[in-house]
Amino acid sequence: MGSNPPSGWRRLSIGIIGGGIGGMSAAIALRRAGHDVTVYEKHDFAGEVGASVSCAANGTRWLHEWGVDVAKGDPVVLKKLINRDWKTGEPVSVYDLDDYEERWGFVYNMFHRQYMHAMLKDCALGEEGKGRPAKLRVNHQCQSIDSNTGKITFTNGVTAQHDLVVGADGIGSVVRREIGIHPAKRPSEQSCLHANVTTEEAVKLGLVDYSQHSALEYWGGQEGKWDKIVLSPCNGGKLLSYYCFFPRSVGDYSSHTWGNDDRPVEELLAPYPDLDAQVLAHLKIGKEIRPWRLWVHDPYPYIHKGVVCLLGDAGHPMMPHQSQGACMAIEDAAALGILFSENYFSGDISEALAVYDAVRLPRVTRVQSAAAKAAYNINERIGFSQNKDIPTYQVEDEKKKLTIEEMNAYDMYKDIEQALAERRGAAFREKYIRGLPVGLELPSGIIIGQEA
Repeated sequence: MGSNPPSGWRRLSIGIIGGGIGGMSAAIALRRAGHDVTVYEKHDFAGEVGASVSCAANGTRWLHEWGVDVAKGDPVVLKKLINRDWKTGEPVSVYDLDDYEERWGFVYNMFHRQYMHAMLKDCALGEEGKGRPAKLRVNHQCQSIDSNTGKITFTNGVTAQHDLVVGADGIGSVVRREIGIHPAKRPSEQSCLHANVTTEEAVKLGLVDYSQHSALEYWGGQEGKWDKIVLSPCNGGKLLSYYCFFPRSVGDYSSHTWGNDDRPVEELLAPYPDLDAQVLAHLKIGKEIRPWRLWVHDPYPYIHKGVVCLLGDAGHPMMPHQSQGACMAIEDAAALGILFSENYFSGDISEALAVYDAVRLPRVTRVQSAAAKAAYNINERIGFSQNKDIPTYQVEDEKKKLTIEEMNAYDMYKDIEQALAERRGAAFREKYIRGLPVGLELPSGIIIGQEA
């Protein structure tokens, strides 16, 4: 299809509601596709707290395709996933990433959220690269949208109208409400406190220098309980970002926000009397201790209506336990960039958004479900789900577990081409099914293209 582009391509005026990681990714992708993009952000980006963001190969590949200066994000390139015993800290399950780039073409990056955001914002708004620089309007909070006309009304009284509106306004999305989706959300049975530890301070105190491992490290997760510590290095290893999970019955933070004051370190330590002494010593010097609200949303029935679509957490909030939230938002942005590019866009916005829905919903729903399972069983997590030879390995259903092959062997162009062909009544002769190559054997035993 790419060699016979449709003839009706036209430049669109596109409004993006939300200027976070997903919104800026969409701005880059749609700018690269030749459109005029304006990003509306309800805040001014001041006062953000830094936490880490995972960007596996299925996200990193799009950063490179768009020409993002990844080095600006000061990432740590991960070399291992390590699951440790809760009490002793001894490795229980290790997934080696040494051949990761060779296998999948791109590295597994770990970013500091603020650095990653600045990296994307610079690319979206800067003069360099293909397409007209996106415009940014801060302190513009969406109040209402007409999904038929693309007219947006903001709480400051300003109105704007665009050919296409992308809702990238997060888990509390106004855009989602405006297109008729009202999720029956419920607090997770799991709570989380996040804390930052500087490597320099830890080393000065004679503590373990986890930055040297270049690893995403986990304590717990094998016991079928909600308790789990996740450590991710970022800022080139200078910062250690800790996510500390425990049952909601121990501490309920479902009504708190990142913008509140820091919680006391005693609150961070309280749920973990039996934790490995090494990592507990790190938590004792934790700073910027903030609650992370965890809400469970069932999959939505659709993610577009009229000329409006949803992206990232606005369209598919998920638990964090597959480390795929940012990657799914980046993939959403990539899908929009492809669908509205000169090679694929026929000029029919409704067709493009219908295909966006058809391509993105099944994939994000699959990851959403797998992330919920990995909350209390780390063997369901991508990577660890390959380690079937450890004594504690057990998954709910071997045939349904999420695998690294599904995430990284996926070809979005082929998925979109198949969906467009089906919609246009054309033949699709490529040996791919929903973006995965026919004959690919997954560690779950499934072979793509063969009947189950």
